[in-house]
Amino acid sequence: MEKRKLGKTVMQVSALGFGGAEIGFSGSDEKAVHTLLNRALDAGLNVVDSAAAYLTSEELIGKAISHRRGEFYLLTKCGALDGFSRSDWSYAGLIRSAEASLQRLRTDYVDVIQLHSCSEELLRAGEVIRALQKLRDAGKARYIGYSGDNSAAKYAVECGAFDTLQTSISIADQRVLETVLPLAHERGMGVIAKRPIANAAWRTGKKPQNSYHHAYWERLQKLDYGFLHGELKAGAAAALRFTIFQPGVHVAIVGTTNPERWAENAAIVAQGPLPPEQVSGIRARWREIARQDWVGQE
Repeated sequence: MEKRKLGKTVMQVSALGFGGAEIGFSGSDEKAVHTLLNRALDAGLNVVDSAAAYLTSEELIGKAISHRRGEFYLLTKCGALDGFSRSDWSYAGLIRSAEASLQRLRTDYVDVIQLHSCSEELLRAGEVIRALQKLRDAGKARYIGYSGDNSAAKYAVECGAFDTLQTSISIADQRVLETVLPLAHERGMGVIAKRPIANAAWRTGKKPQNSYHHAYWERLQKLDYGFLHGELKAGAAAALRFTIFQPGVHVAIVGTTNPERWAENAAIVAQGPLPPEQVSGIRARWREIARQDWVGQE
């Protein structure tokens, strides 16, 4: 699988990474996750991203692949907790959260520790950044990052404190391509695209039951991209290639519970970028249709 240098870090990351939210929220069992993640590593994936907020995700990841720790880069997030039911942005709370994550992940360090969508106000106050810097200085994280969107993401880039930015980029979330992404690229930051296929919100042809996907569903109904009207795999492949080959994107995080998905996704990435005229068409349609309030989805 194609490898890319993650910004100014020394990490050579696979173009595809594993997103741990789905296994945590879907109630996946240990055996299934063991198969899923070990096949992903065997297929060449080397980025695994989780969060303290993703319920059982970190624990499942630790049990499944901690014995292969030297084969992948491990990222997690702190601040948001317990399925996003609460948060703790205090200095001490962030340190506790990160240390608990290390225990669940069965490791002494993570490659990137990220703030999980805290506000611009908290970033400007500085205590949350100092907590991550303390973790880095103590050897519990190699790099520090911010995961979030919109004005907070822009400030995270501009303040110069972070090595990486994880933010929403997809056919249904393109505002960042005109605002934050160019700034991150100029500053040499590592960029991690979350939700790179917009949760495949169009996949059933009906409005998803999960309200988490409604914003993307509604946007895609208005954008009405022709390639989403055909076979689902072809549409998802086009959506993924659009995101993963955007200038400045280093890795796209994809969540799944299907062990076969990694070989399929690797084959999609191997196809390379979409034809330039298709990318231009997707971008032109966005500029024509997108409303000003179609901002990044947290």
